[in-house]
Amino acid sequence: MQHVKIPQDRIGVLIGEGGATMREIEERAEVRLDIDSEDGTVKVESVGDPVTALKGPDIVKAIGRGFAPDDALALLEDDMMMFELIDIEAASRNKNDFRRQKGRLIGEGGRTRELMQELSGAAVVIYGSTLGIIGGPEQVDAVREAAEMILDGAPHGSVYSFLERKHNEMKHKGLEYHQFTG
Repeated sequence: MQHVKIPQDRIGVLIGEGGATMREIEERAEVRLDIDSEDGTVKVESVGDPVTALKGPDIVKAIGRGFAPDDALALLEDDMMMFELIDIEAASRNKNDFRRQKGRLIGEGGRTRELMQELSGAAVVIYGSTLGIIGGPEQVDAVREAAEMILDGAPHGSVYSFLERKHNEMKHKGLEYHQFTG
């Protein structure tokens, strides 16, 4: 059994309308969820295939970090699907720097985050103090590298060029590239 803590405002999303999302996670990930809506603690207990159940806590964590339930459930579609978090606050010197860094990652009108998502094929969400990524290993690496470039102060243009290059490499390698439709 694992314990995952999620923000208060994401509990409703995890449960879903009439408990539908919670039941779908329990069924597909072969786990039982015990949600404490008072403090945001979720107990994730394996009830079926232990290998499938390993993805359960990641699905709950992903929903807690701002992903839509369908995007989080994509972790079950393939053994290679990964969920990764980048702590923006840890890469910032102070509150003002944190706001600036987060703004740079989001971009004007959300354009930078959108481009990271479109060009990598991964799902990308910025919520609170974290940037979350769900995708295959190459996709997650591309977004992580792009985010690190932005956090290190690289101009957006060079980050976009890097993402275009990665996008073309993934297509050229014949990797199964699927555009994320979020």
